[in-house]
Amino acid sequence: MKKMLELAKKTFQNGGLVIFPTETVYGLGGDATNDIALKKIFKLKKRPRNNPLICHFKNIKEVKKNCKIKTLDEKLINLFWPGPLTLILEKKKTSSISPLVSNSMNFIGCRIPNNKTAKSLLNLLNFPIAAPSANIATKISSTHPLHLLKYFKKKVFILDGGRSKLGLESTVIKTFNKHIKILRLGSISIEEIKSKLPNVKIIISNNKSIISPGNQKKHYAPNLPIRINVKKMNKNESLLNFGKNNLKSNICEYNLSTSGNLKEASKNFFYYLHLLDNTKCSKIAVAPIPNYGLGKTINDKLKRASYNKNN
Repeated sequence: MKKMLELAKKTFQNGGLVIFPTETVYGLGGDATNDIALKKIFKLKKRPRNNPLICHFKNIKEVKKNCKIKTLDEKLINLFWPGPLTLILEKKKTSSISPLVSNSMNFIGCRIPNNKTAKSLLNLLNFPIAAPSANIATKISSTHPLHLLKYFKKKVFILDGGRSKLGLESTVIKTFNKHIKILRLGSISIEEIKSKLPNVKIIISNNKSIISPGNQKKHYAPNLPIRINVKKMNKNESLLNFGKNNLKSNICEYNLSTSGNLKEASKNFFYYLHLLDNTKCSKIAVAPIPNYGLGKTINDKLKRASYNKNN
């Protein structure tokens, strides 16, 4: 791995892109201070420039060098960093991070990942890594290197870190003086935040924020059409199941968690969607998921994955 990390470092320094593991999903990364590298990310992902990128930092010192941190930010940092929390922070005028990261706005999504390979990689660099999820825009996020081979294998250097531990993207938050706003649901649930900050008001965004990624109506979508909250299977549908019920597919099915564990379901979510997307069926049917805790995050992604502007 040491040799691979050195190759990844050289790739970044030469303005290239590297796909690397985090505890949430795999990221498609480039030097956050290099406009040429950032333009490559948008082009390769087919991602619009107004959809901001998240910056990954090696430590809090580097975050403070580039961004302003408020009191509530500090509380969240102490609770959840390193980990699956992205904070929207005001960029300092002295920061060398490119305006392309955030569509020339004065705010940056910042996080410190809690993944051994990602941390080792960041420690080799003297700049943060700007990295959206390693997928084509609007398509399923990747939680395993096998998900990346079809499109990225010959185009980007890939660091293999095995399967992602959590399986859902980071939770994106912006703080205010007396409350916090969740701009994207992720691996840290609303309930978990409330349990650790019981006196802080939490507002859920209307999902139209332009300073957070993951808010497009169509997102996380498989190539196959998807039908959610099913009570009865149709012919030629594969099944993404949850818990114990009478749903059955005559083609293929995977159960996110037979015991109804939402943490297990979160880890399996994108992984199983990739598997089902490669089956020969007419549509993917999805069983109802409880709409609390991490289930709320999964349902948000399913709603976007199944979005059809014609409906």
